[in-house]
Amino acid sequence: MIDMHEHFMQQALREAEQAFREDEVPVGAVIVHSDRVIGAAHNQREQLHDPTAHAEMIAITQAAESLGSWRLEGCTLYVTLEPCPMCAGAMLLARIPLLVYGATDPKAGAVDSLFHLLSDPRLNHRVQVVPHVMAVECGQILSRFFQGKRQLGKK
Repeated sequence: MIDMHEHFMQQALREAEQAFREDEVPVGAVIVHSDRVIGAAHNQREQLHDPTAHAEMIAITQAAESLGSWRLEGCTLYVTLEPCPMCAGAMLLARIPLLVYGATDPKAGAVDSLFHLLSDPRLNHRVQVVPHVMAVECGQILSRFFQGKRQLGKK
């Protein structure tokens, strides 16, 4: 039987696949409240010409609109890649209590890899973290994307 975290991570992976098809870095995110998806997005930086158009940022905006509040208490954010400092900061500001992520990001991860923003005791909010859910699948789509980019560069 598939567990709840895997179920919603599969939805985030579908968002990442959409990003892949759109030639965006394949990261997907969904936000769940009361077992219902209230935000679902993928990276759109290239399409929107917006450096802040990360999957998490777009999903947070959608979720806030859905709830009619900037406080996303009672929500869980599922994302295929460990959030960067911007996205981790947005999670803290939105008061999201739980993050579930797939692959680690050794170059920009702000949850466990480079920084520990979500557990920093100096901040007024903390986020519980469940790491490495479907990490292999989440990492594979990123690897496929960047391998393709490298192969294009060699031609």
